[in-house]
Amino acid sequence: DVVLPRGNVLVLGGDQVYPTASGRAYGNRWKGPYQAALPVVTPETPFLYALPGNHDWYDGLTAFLRLFAQGECIGGWCTRQQRSYFALALPHRWWLFAIDTQLDVYIDKPQLRYFQAAAANLGPDDKVILCAARPTWVISQQLPEAYDSIDFFVRTIIEPTRAQVPLLLSGDAHHYARYAGTDGRGRQLVTCGGGGAYLVGTAHLPTQIEVPPPTTLMRSASESRRYVLHGTFPTPERSWRLGWTIFGRLPWRNPGLLVLLGLMQTLLMFAMRTAHGRWITAPIAVGVVAVFAGTLLFAIVLALQRSKVRHWIAAVLHAVPHVALGYAGAVAWSALPIGQLPNPWSIVLAFIVYAPVVALVDCWIVAAYLLLASRFQVNVNELYAGLGIEDCKSFLRLHIARNGSLTIYPIAVERVPRKWRTHPNAPDDAPWIVPTEPLSVRLAEPPVSV
Repeated sequence: DVVLPRGNVLVLGGDQVYPTASGRAYGNRWKGPYQAALPVVTPETPFLYALPGNHDWYDGLTAFLRLFAQGECIGGWCTRQQRSYFALALPHRWWLFAIDTQLDVYIDKPQLRYFQAAAANLGPDDKVILCAARPTWVISQQLPEAYDSIDFFVRTIIEPTRAQVPLLLSGDAHHYARYAGTDGRGRQLVTCGGGGAYLVGTAHLPTQIEVPPPTTLMRSASESRRYVLHGTFPTPERSWRLGWTIFGRLPWRNPGLLVLLGLMQTLLMFAMRTAHGRWITAPIAVGVVAVFAGTLLFAIVLALQRSKVRHWIAAVLHAVPHVALGYAGAVAWSALPIGQLPNPWSIVLAFIVYAPVVALVDCWIVAAYLLLASRFQVNVNELYAGLGIEDCKSFLRLHIARNGSLTIYPIAVERVPRKWRTHPNAPDDAPWIVPTEPLSVRLAEPPVSV
């Protein structure tokens, strides 16, 4: 049992709003909640720094810089940064460098000059915590170029000073995952995006990675090192079990998808019938072939956006069941007495009776596809977005001891509150809104000493 005090510095790891950045979104989804959590500036008010993620970049950082780079206080949180990147001198010769990788394109020269000036203060005894918006060390196992910006930064800015980089931190992925060197020591690669809008499980994460990837095309890349997955929240086994709940959660959490699928499948069913309700006449046979070919063509166009064979296979196999369902629906509707009624009654009853049933069946087809595809590293994010799980939050508490050691406490919140109440007479350092039931927190794994 460890009591962790409030930190002196709060660092936000990207995607402060979701899904798109705007002044209104920041006000409703970030500024308001944080003001309610710590309403008043106190002598122990922590400083706040924020790193932009891809969602913060959607408006070109206009709203982000207006909120975080003006030196103002938001409730009891006081901002100090002037750009979307920053360097902090921490106690006992630790530093925190937070770089803005700008949608993984490049690090611009003004930012490089800023960190070159900060790195002039580094020496062989200094240690740097390097923060980036995305866990490119994992992403690079599929897209080798993803890690290039971080590798370039470490080689050109930090390594010439002979300072160490024992810890890389990122957000973006909505879970907690920690990779460490195969010897159990050395650099730690930690992803903690557990404050995201919905949980993304860890079942798809590789148990071992090589960073930088050997397949990188970057000239003078660093030597590749092997890292092993040591800690996750939730666990891969639990993530896989949660994935199976897609059959119940997808239709319940996404009613708009049911409406879309019901409309499309009903229209597809009518496209596969003759105007007089007879099945497989010559004209409608041509229509069936046209619809089937068009669907497969659409799937192939989607697959062309990726170069992996598994994306081609997934796109084609996903199209076939939907067309087959339209075929089966046309046969069944034609065989039923209700389907023999004259128009417009047949059409009206199809949307009343047939559409809701086929929408649910087609939604289950989508669910089965997402579950199966995720096992082959395809549409993993879409699976968990469809689940819409708000629980399993996580964040990090970092402590630097007097002896210069850094300890990471990965905090896990199993269940978020469902009901809240106001607390208008709370002390200055207490929130205005509190859950009706106390939060249950634990460590995602034992404290990690760096």
